[in-house]
Amino acid sequence: MVNVSKGTKLTLQEFLALPEGDVIYEFVDGQAVPKVSPKYFHSTLQSALWVLIGAWCRGRGRIVLEWAVLLQHNGQDWAPVPDLTYISYERLPASWKRNEACPAIPEWVIEIISPDQTLKQFEDKAKDYFAAGISRVWVVDPEPMDIWVFLPNGTIQAYTDTMPIVDTLFPGLELTTRQIFEQAELI
Repeated sequence: MVNVSKGTKLTLQEFLALPEGDVIYEFVDGQAVPKVSPKYFHSTLQSALWVLIGAWCRGRGRIVLEWAVLLQHNGQDWAPVPDLTYISYERLPASWKRNEACPAIPEWVIEIISPDQTLKQFEDKAKDYFAAGISRVWVVDPEPMDIWVFLPNGTIQAYTDTMPIVDTLFPGLELTTRQIFEQAELI
């Protein structure tokens, strides 16, 4: 068994061979870094987004919860585990059915801020996602009920209440922060 204690360096192959368990890890700078344990707001928002986006993406792609994505970060292997990942069938065909990390670069990832995390941390992570080829990053902030949409050109847009979130990358998808938080039964 591979040691995942703090400071232990792993190869990507060793990381991917870790057994599934109660702790979810991301692979960052050669180390298995545990993700924050989700609380109620996080879990219900994750489920709400999965339901709402899942209805839109049928026939277009897949939306997946807590799925490791194989990327590069500063010239090194990187396997983040976004809260939600959308990848089109153009990038990963519907026929792909393997029990492994996402082998292609998804179009969109969504992260939900936990109580001990900051928006600044996710701004930095969004830059890393863009450098790896991801086209959109959403960050959901449960306490003020905001959704931040990050674009590769550095633009950041905050969405609140009934302001529609519309994106040419996702034709036909229109969501509002209120709709998402109502689906999560948080308002």
